[in-house]
Amino acid sequence: MAKAFINNIEVEFERGRTILEVAQQVQVKIPTLCKHKDLCATGACGICVVKLEGSNKMLRACCTVMDEGMKINTHDPELVEIRRTVIELILSNHPNDCLTCGRNNDCELQTIMADFGIREELFNKIVKEIPKDSSTKTIELDPSKCIGCGRCIEVCQNVQNVWALSFLERGINTRMAPAGDIKLGESPCVRCGQCSAHCPTGAIFEFDQTRNVWKLLQDPETYCVVQIAPSVRVAIGEGFGYPVGTNLTKKIYAALRRLGFNTVFDTNFSADVTIMEEASEFVERFVNKKGALPLITTCCPSWVDFMEKYHPDMIEHFSSAKSPQEMMSTLCKTYFAEKNDIDPAKMKVVSIMPCTAKKYEISRSEDMFSSGYQGTDYVLTTREIIRMIKQAGIDFNSIPEEESDHMMGDYSGAGTIFGTTGGVMEAALRTAYNFVTKKNLPKVEFENVRGLKGVKETSVMINDIEIKIAVAHGLGNVEYVLNKIKKAKENDEPLPYHFVEVMACPGGCIGGGGQPYGVTDEVRMIRAKGLYQDDEASEIRCSHDNPFVKELYKEFLGAPLSEKAHHLLHTKYVPRPEYKK
Repeated sequence: MAKAFINNIEVEFERGRTILEVAQQVQVKIPTLCKHKDLCATGACGICVVKLEGSNKMLRACCTVMDEGMKINTHDPELVEIRRTVIELILSNHPNDCLTCGRNNDCELQTIMADFGIREELFNKIVKEIPKDSSTKTIELDPSKCIGCGRCIEVCQNVQNVWALSFLERGINTRMAPAGDIKLGESPCVRCGQCSAHCPTGAIFEFDQTRNVWKLLQDPETYCVVQIAPSVRVAIGEGFGYPVGTNLTKKIYAALRRLGFNTVFDTNFSADVTIMEEASEFVERFVNKKGALPLITTCCPSWVDFMEKYHPDMIEHFSSAKSPQEMMSTLCKTYFAEKNDIDPAKMKVVSIMPCTAKKYEISRSEDMFSSGYQGTDYVLTTREIIRMIKQAGIDFNSIPEEESDHMMGDYSGAGTIFGTTGGVMEAALRTAYNFVTKKNLPKVEFENVRGLKGVKETSVMINDIEIKIAVAHGLGNVEYVLNKIKKAKENDEPLPYHFVEVMACPGGCIGGGGQPYGVTDEVRMIRAKGLYQDDEASEIRCSHDNPFVKELYKEFLGAPLSEKAHHLLHTKYVPRPEYKK
């Protein structure tokens, strides 16, 4: 520990902390634009400059380590004027179309301009005329609104290890673009949306499809079904002033009915179905020795994209089970349509997801059309459905709670924890244990796979047999796990793992690229806590005990991994060697 002074306030702090972090300990907020808690400081914007007593230099608080005895002044008339000038310079290179911007009213630049009372432009405008890039149909780039903070590049390169974005050119001509100055859709981008989640302005945002969904809802000939992903329920409230992590499942059901959807289902149900298939697949490989180990499981389309591009040699290890989103949509246009005498040609399924990559998943391969129709027709992110609810004039905070439609709306606690890193693994182990031993675990929690550590390695015992498992989240952490598997295979060594879960986004879906802005590890932990509380409060906590899942298999699918289940609920993967690193 050490001691120093912030604005004449003595503060004791842990050595290695930056001036920015130490100032927060004494409730002093130093303004920033380029700094994000997830990312390393770059000092790119220069707004966080502070004064050090005894020095003529101004220090950048975000990347300067606080030392013993320092006396720092964070705010005085000169500093305020310098910051105002920096903001005005940024504004001179930024368009003034706030009213039509995707980040209007939720933009960090807009907020800081208001805080500093910027009322006029003192510098000549030099706005780059660069066309928007919507080539991925998942996220949209508007480089004219880039302020050069570097957050998107930092998260793409150093957190996700994808390297789809970079800075091109120099000086005043510097711009953010896909590497090689190609379209984003032609780049290594895996559509995870972490760039949009970390961008402080409207330079990167989700590909909006709310108008398409409004048209569906206004068509009397269309039967509209909607499903909501596990992590949406603990994040949507942030758009309506609720505390982070508040579980609003039943309010979401009510709001979706008021929007005009005919049937409201819950993706947690199809998460239970996914577990039935994946747990069966694991037992086949681990117990019956049919298939390669380790089995790698995930419901993440960004990871699928990443694997096909960079690790096609791992395809034999990958679970063939579709994601819960695609299982639900396929079952809607087969099982649900058949039981309710609905023409699937007139049915449209909309998914509410935390993820921009889910927009890509719905047309990823021909397997997404295994029902004879496109499975999911449109995907809306959490941010998009928040906007739709507001557009509809629904008083979300006051509407009474409602239930989902029970046929494919009731779920187990295992289904709800899919939304956080480690949740898929935990849910699968609960059911795999039952499939092997024919009884349920006395304690269903697997604490060792929870939390935000980038890679979690542990083992569990089933009938005195050790199962080695790994959980990785954030694509930059995935390489560590894959390299251990590859090294063991190359050297003919014992497998380091039998079962692996991967999620592309840090924290899993709770930190997805389509969730409300402002996510940090603290926010991720609170959202995850909301899901675990939902699990703990559930009467049924294992997927195989869900009575509606049992009925689905009895009436329609037969059994997990049956021929019908394989046709409707499984997929295959295609190597894409053109992306090989």
